Amino acid sequence: MTREEFIEILDKKRYSYEIEGDKIVVTIKGGVWLNSLTSLPPGVEFRNKGGVWLDSLKSLPPGVEFKNGGYVKLSSLTSLPPGVEFNNGGYVGLNSLTSLPPGVEFRNKGGVWLDSLIGGEFDDWEGNIEGIDSKMLLNGMIKRGIFV
Repeated sequence: MTREEFIEILDKKRYSYEIEGDKIVVTIKGGVWLNSLTSLPPGVEFRNKGGVWLDSLKSLPPGVEFKNGGYVKLSSLTSLPPGVEFNNGGYVGLNSLTSLPPGVEFRNKGGVWLDSLIGGEFDDWEGNIEGIDSKMLLNGMIKRGIFV
């Protein structure tokens, strides 16, 4: 998908956004429902106040950032590019993900759903160690290439 096509969709849905250099920053005060999209252009930042639903997305291009106030739902993705960081205010739903490359980092406020990798939410995974933050453990495992 091109930048122009993405901007056209944002305009049609009346989602506010700003152009910051090469980035398209989505700034709407609520949630972003783009469930029918199968791709995004590079350099999109979600800085909206609510959740982000991208359930049909087949791949995530470089430079996409999640700094939104709610959760992120990426149900159809099977992989992520290295370097993706989740800094959102809720959970991250990666239900179909089959690998997590080193460089992916979870700094979100909620849980991380990895149904295809571990069978559910990482916070509930039996391999968690008491007294160790589950996201710190998950990020350490990703850095070591456990999920590749």
